[in-house]
Amino acid sequence: MVKCPQCAKKFNYHESKWRPFCRERCRQVDLGHWINETYTIPSKEPVSESDKKDE
Repeated sequence: MVKCPQCAKKFNYHESKWRPFCRERCRQVDLGHWINETYTIPSKEPVSESDKKDE
């Protein structure tokens, strides 16, 4: 048994067709966080002043 990374519910990882999530809803919520840029991957490159002005 493992915990779902979205809702923390315990589930059997190998029996879930939505792994690493426990259900489709948790998978969709996680995808929404990526689409809305709630989750980001940090960049090693510093943001330049010209990039800041473009935003």
